[in-house]
Order: sequence, then structure tokens, then C-alpha cells
Amino acid sequence: MYELKVDGMTCGGCAASVKRAVQTLDANANVDVDLAAKTVKIETTVHLDAVKSAIEDAGYDVLSAA
Repeated sequence: MYELKVDGMTCGGCAASVKRAVQTLDANANVDVDLAAKTVKIETTVHLDAVKSAIEDAGYDVLSAA
């Protein structure tokens, strides 16, 4: 599981965009977006770098990953 701090998410549409970006890589990924905390928890088999790139390509800044 990855927990990412993502900047630029402000609404439900942003959350959906981030979720869609991750699920484009892995349709079975479990993506939980917390807008208030600006975090995204992701359960996937895809490598972290690919996940970060997909989110950044969607227009959001990944500030940290754990």
C-alpha cells in the first residue's frame, strides 16, 4: 500500500481524476482519496514511480510518498 501526499486536489472531481489516473494503470487498484488531508491511499501491484507519474500527468503534484 502506498500513501501519497498530493497537492492541488480541491473537490470531488479532483478525487475522481486521481482515482481514474491510478485505475488506468491497474483497474483493480483500491484508491482512497482524503481531500481534507490531501492524501491518497492506494493498494496496487503497480510500481510507485508509475503511480506517481500517472497522478502528476493528471495535473496534481505528488509531494511525498510512504
